[in-house]
Order: sequence, then C-alpha cells, then structure tokens
Amino acid sequence: MYLPVQTHVANGTGVIALDRPEALNALDLTMVRAMTEALETWRDDDDVRSVVVRSTSPKAFCAGGDIRTIRAASLRGDHAAVREYFAAEYGLNALIAAFPKPYTALIDGFALGGGLGISVHGTARVVTERAALAMPETAIGFFPDIGASHFLPRLPGSVGRYLGLTGTRIAGAAAVGCSLATHYVHSSELPALEAALTGGGEPAAALDRFAVAAPASELSAHLDAIDRCFSAPELPEVFERLAAEDGDWAAETLAVLRRMSPTSLFVTFELLRRGAGSDLGACLDRELLLACRTARAHDFLEGVRAALVDKDRNPRWSPDPLTAADRAELLSWFDA
Repeated sequence: MYLPVQTHVANGTGVIALDRPEALNALDLTMVRAMTEALETWRDDDDVRSVVVRSTSPKAFCAGGDIRTIRAASLRGDHAAVREYFAAEYGLNALIAAFPKPYTALIDGFALGGGLGISVHGTARVVTERAALAMPETAIGFFPDIGASHFLPRLPGSVGRYLGLTGTRIAGAAAVGCSLATHYVHSSELPALEAALTGGGEPAAALDRFAVAAPASELSAHLDAIDRCFSAPELPEVFERLAAEDGDWAAETLAVLRRMSPTSLFVTFELLRRGAGSDLGACLDRELLLACRTARAHDFLEGVRAALVDKDRNPRWSPDPLTAADRAELLSWFDA
C-alpha cells in the first residue's frame, strides 16, 4: 500500500520519510496527520531518543502545503475543511517546536512554505548545496504562515522581513548564514550522515562530524541594503527606500514587490510586526485566524489559479492599489 509518509525506528531514531515526489512532497492532510501521529507516539516512547525527517527524492524536501486543495475547498464553500487543514498543519508545527527530543531535518532540494514549518521549528536543519528555501506566499495572495510570523522577525537584521515580503528563494549557504538552517553538508555526504544519525549515537556528534563551513552566500553582499530598506517602519517606506537605493539589487527587488499581491504585502508586514512581540503559540493562533479569512479572499483564489491551476503566471490582484479603506478592512482581519 502506497503511503506518502513512511515511518520506522532504527536504533532509537524515529525516521520520517516524505514520499510524494510527484507533488514535490506538498503536505496534504493525510501527510500532516501521519507525521503528527508518529511524533506523538515517539514523544512518549523512551526507546525513541531522536527523530530524523527526510525526503525520498533529492528534488524536494517539501515544497509547501497542498494549497490547490485548499483553494478547491474554499471555492466550494467548505470553510470547515479549510480550517481543519490549517489547524492540523499549525498543530504539527507546534508539536515539532515543543518536541522534547532531538529533531533533525535533512533538506536537500526545495523547502518552501510548509516545508520550513516541518524543519525550522526542530533542533537541527541540515542543508546542502542543492537546497532552496523560501516563503513565497505573497506571490499567491497568501502570507508567510506555519509559524513564520515568529521565526522571520527573529532572523538577523531585516532579513526575515525581506524574505517574507519578497518570497526570495535562498540557497543552503544563505540559509545557514541567516539562521534558517543550522548545518551545511555536501549532498554526497547525506547518506553517510543519515546512517550516522540512525546508528544509535548522539545526533549532535554525527552532525559535527559531517558539517562543513558554508560557502559565501548570495545574500552577503546585500545585507546592509536589506537592513536600510526593509527596516522601514511602514510598508510604503520600504518601497521609497528601495527606489532611492542605488544598484541593480534594489531595482530588481522593487520590481519583485510590485508583482506581489498588495493585500498580501500589507497583511504580511503587519503580521511580522505583531509576531516580533509574540510567542510561537500566539503567532500560530493569529495565523490560523488569518489563514481562514485569507483563503476566502479574491487574491488567494486568483494567485493560486495563476501559479498552480492555469499556470499563466498572470494574477489580477484586487484591490490594486490599496485604499485607506482597504487597509482598515485588512487590519480588521486580525481581530475577526
């Protein structure tokens, strides 16, 4: 029988293998529940001393949540199904964050959106030269969720706000540099690392043995500009600072932001502002409230259509631009 999540225990290590390669391991409700069940079982099992999460495919660790299914449920008015999915996914994120045993994610290939939710909250996040990490939600009319409103504001400088607003995809070296990842390992060494992690020894010792210094990253040259532009106290000023900044990076970044959903940018900016002063539980509660509301909105339905259904890459955002009344309405989403 085919299972999109395979689990077993090897020498005291619980292994979760994501095996839905045709969907780049996008997390559907079955996968979320399978991971939750395994972790809840292992949490209370004294014979399980640690957990490793990996993919069966080098192309993707996990490319996010199954948002096409969420869109379909929203279109047919099944808002209970939408809430059920997000509540289960965010519950899994919280379970990982509170897990009392070492939890190591082996990230080789894409880790987008929900893929970070099942890795960043753990003890160790191993990345390779083939890793690609991002929170790309503003491009589909959504917002960085899965606890991102907690971890993005806590990255160094203004990198978290930059990643959350632009959806920029970063390589493994940059992920280590900004603390999204904890260890850098060459992909050729992953099988040996996994063997060491499941061999009965201490996870920390295995990681120390195989991890190497990450090379220079694509973010390094832009960190000062990121801080200058994305530390702005209000979203319009981010645009103004980018427009005043010299160089190709600022022009390209400004062009990226102008392609994103204005609704998503506004919600994301406010969400990250509030998340900076909240614990993870409060962040996940706030994200659940917003997710259920956003999944009914025009820009989410349109953004997923353009990116994943019709794939024309030409979303028509509405409203665009936002008026003062629009912004007031969006702020009310946080209290609905």
